[in-house]
Amino acid sequence: MARTISLLVIAWLIVLLAALNWTTLATPTLISLGITSVTAPLGLIMLGLTVLLETRRHNKEMQLQRDLADKAEASRLVELRTSLDAQLQQHALDARTGREGVMTRIDRLEQSLAQRLEQSENSTAAYLAELEDRLAGGSAERPYRPAP
Repeated sequence: MARTISLLVIAWLIVLLAALNWTTLATPTLISLGITSVTAPLGLIMLGLTVLLETRRHNKEMQLQRDLADKAEASRLVELRTSLDAQLQQHALDARTGREGVMTRIDRLEQSLAQRLEQSENSTAAYLAELEDRLAGGSAERPYRPAP
């Protein structure tokens, strides 16, 4: 952020300096290119080169920032995936534990139901035996007692 602000300040200073000295910058002069010489405004050429160099540097910084942002985003995605995997495993474990608890409870209820059914069968058999005794001519004076 500070680099961007400083780059903008420098760019504005260059623009201001160029505007104040435009006639000097635009004055054509003899420029030697080694093999030949050309008449061109040296100030505008230097200004253009400065702008090109600053633009290139700015583009490099922007690419660096994009690369950092991409790496940070990739890192966040990896962390998110790790977190989701951990949560999924925890939910699977919770579901397994809950299922085991329900199965244990069903087993206990089945055992309890089997015991009660056996007790009911025993009671019914005892009642039937007593009725058979009474009907078979057993003692009619024996009082009726339910089986325990």
